[in-house]
Amino acid sequence: MASRDQLPDDQGWWGYSFWDVPERTSDETFIATVPDCLITWYKDPDKKNDFYPAILNKDSRAFDMRELRFRPLHATTLSRSPKPARLKKATWFIERVYHNHSHWLTAHMPRLLLLREQGLLDQVILPPERSATIDDSLRLLGLKPEDFQSYDPDRPLIVDELTILGTDRFRPELLQMVPEAYGVHEAPAPHRKVFISRLRAARRRLVNEEEVWKLLEPQGFERVLMEDLSFEEQVRLMRETAVLVAPHGAGLTNMMFCPKGADIIEIADLGFPNPNFYALAAAMGHRYWLIPATSLGDVHPLEKDLQVDPVLVSETLNQMKV
Repeated sequence: MASRDQLPDDQGWWGYSFWDVPERTSDETFIATVPDCLITWYKDPDKKNDFYPAILNKDSRAFDMRELRFRPLHATTLSRSPKPARLKKATWFIERVYHNHSHWLTAHMPRLLLLREQGLLDQVILPPERSATIDDSLRLLGLKPEDFQSYDPDRPLIVDELTILGTDRFRPELLQMVPEAYGVHEAPAPHRKVFISRLRAARRRLVNEEEVWKLLEPQGFERVLMEDLSFEEQVRLMRETAVLVAPHGAGLTNMMFCPKGADIIEIADLGFPNPNFYALAAAMGHRYWLIPATSLGDVHPLEKDLQVDPVLVSETLNQMKV
């Protein structure tokens, strides 16, 4: 889409819409220390074991923060939990679904870097259950996961002196700390054109990917399956990428490692508009292009496959003069 007026204004789940992104105001950033807190959590088996944390103060009043709030299942979990473990001091930065590639890079890595900048890494708690990407992303920064505190996943945690963070997931100043930390700005001029394939994904596949690939390949694009690359290899690839094309999915988060000013092309279903990647592109200083697709299947909108009109892909490439 070439005009903001063509963008959806439906705020949906997100609290802001595609149309809002250019003028969206970021929430404040804060670091606070609170006495006598109880941290609890659960995994929801009905939502792919997504992780949900909550924090209560000494008066049993819950903190209501982004992706960190008390839910009905927390009460059930606490009623069945053994006696809490206890720490004198700790810093909690873990949000909902921290294990998701996109959430880890956009919500958690900026927080860790902010804590490092403030000299506050020594009391940070890492989750005991971590993906290879999480550990690799830390090691690439010279941080050893085994040096951090952790918690017992089967017991709630009481902290006598708890430090917490409040951040906006798409605040530019925080997000831009990530590529800086990984040396993106020291890379040579970007020159690669990359298409992220979701052929092996369990959901949101591009069902006519081969049609799209026939348009992209002659233009010099490389087709990449991110799951074939280590985290370090993904960073290295993105540091050299000038144009990134992908259907809506976590792989697009890797635009964080593209040098500022890259062209980001997202293929997405506007019947369930999710403006997060547009907000991310704007925060990183990239040019963003949106190609509307049709969703397929009688499943939850987040699960549906996509089909895109190849004509729209060609038109976008022509507008970009790729």
